Parts: sequence; C-alpha cells; structure tokens
Amino acid sequence: MNFQHYNFQLLTFNIQLSTFNSFFFVLLHINICIMKFVPASINRFLLFRLPAAWIAGVRLKEITQNKAVVTAKHRWINQNPFGSMYFAVLAMGAELSTGILVMQKIQDTRKPISMLVTGTQAEFTKKARGRIRFVCEDGDVIDRKIQETLQTGEGVQFDLTSNAYDEKGDLVCHFSFQWSIKLRS
Repeated sequence: MNFQHYNFQLLTFNIQLSTFNSFFFVLLHINICIMKFVPASINRFLLFRLPAAWIAGVRLKEITQNKAVVTAKHRWINQNPFGSMYFAVLAMGAELSTGILVMQKIQDTRKPISMLVTGTQAEFTKKARGRIRFVCEDGDVIDRKIQETLQTGEGVQFDLTSNAYDEKGDLVCHFSFQWSIKLRS
C-alpha cells in the first residue's frame, strides 16, 4: 500500500512539473514576444534561446536606440589553443551587438518583419584576451532600412558593423554582418 501511495505522489509530482514547464515556456514565449530591451531580459533570452552564447559568456551590457555593447571574457570555456578567445565566440558577441539592435527596432514598429543574417566578414587584428567589448553604433542605418522595407514591402539588405576592443581599448577585430529584413505577408 505504501508503494502504491508513493507512485501516486510521484505521478502527481510529474503532472505538476509538466504543468509548471508548460506554463513556464508559455511565459517565456510571451516574454520574447513583448521583450523589454534591457540587459537583464536579453541575457535571460540568451540563456534559453542561445545557450551556446550564454555558456561562452556573451552578455549584453548596454543598449540604446543607436548603440549596443556586448561583452565576453576570455576564459577556459571559450579559449582556442593559442591562448586567446575562440573566433566563434568573437563572432557570437559581434553578431549579438548588431542583431539585438535590429530586433529592438523591429519590435518598436509592431509590424511583422523577419530578419536574417545573409553574410559576414571579419578582420582580426590582435589576440583577444581579457574582457572584450563589442560595439555596434548603427541604429540610424537600421531605422532607414526598416522604413524602406515598410514603404516598399520588399526585402532590404544592409551591412552593420561591430568593433571589438580589449580592456586597453585596442581594436581586436572588426566584423561586418549583412542583414536582410522583409515585411512578412
């Protein structure tokens, strides 16, 4: 009798846990749809939607209408064999600094606009050690391109840049991402 009672409690716990998970993911989905563009909510978004970036230590530090600053610290988990940050982590930080501005501007329009990276270029100038800051200041470019796609209804491609600096302020790498946005029908 105790064994059956135990199974009943375990079954009840599993149902409650399943209900909690469903409720949690509904809340997460609602939060993403009407996400506040502040570092805490974006970093929570990274944890659940881009876990590789979160595990690598990529974090949003600052976001305004025209600028986004993302950081990543060189650690054991994100290093390469040459004693610096692995290039993929640099690319994640740089892409986030551009993409988060695009996401913010799209949400501000309240229009169904899709976004996609269609190309990238990178130039590496120095080993990435310590805390690296990725800075994108192209918010005005995004505003113009969103207006263009809203007026024409056609897809638009544009380039956004992100510069990565080490703790001394030296340029570590320069990324250029080609973004494509389109009004969904």
